[in-house]
Amino acid sequence: MAIARFPVVVMDCPDPKALAEFYGALLGWEVQPGGSDGGDGADTADSAGGDNADGDNADGDDADGDGGEDDGSWWSIRADYGDSMAFQAVRGYRAPEWPGQEHPQQMHIDVVVDDLDAAEAAVLDLGATKHAQQPGTTFRVFLDPAGHPFCLCLS
Repeated sequence: MAIARFPVVVMDCPDPKALAEFYGALLGWEVQPGGSDGGDGADTADSAGGDNADGDNADGDDADGDGGEDDGSWWSIRADYGDSMAFQAVRGYRAPEWPGQEHPQQMHIDVVVDDLDAAEAAVLDLGATKHAQQPGTTFRVFLDPAGHPFCLCLS
């Protein structure tokens, strides 16, 4: 039997609402403010490794620990079939630098598309940036509005 279930990928960023709206539009998923991820979102920063690069806790000012205050530091997106992603505010956020390793990407998202050219135009309209380095022919590398790399892939 599994120890846990319903994993949620949580991305650090400077503006959780903007990044949730970007990925919500990219994937066609519902955008939800606050701890609508199924948890309260209150201790995500602690459980995911604690403090950010400046030594500040990223989970806001929830002094009583009940997760009840929606200070805008947590937004999520959810698919009709249950998958979800969340976005948490981090003070002093620094975007990853790919392919360099001074500020490594640590993770990235690959999404499957039917037509690379059409998908490229759509993500650029959403606010993505095409990365200068394009190492393959069956995928394209972009940066989301917070600077996280993601790839549009043919399969």
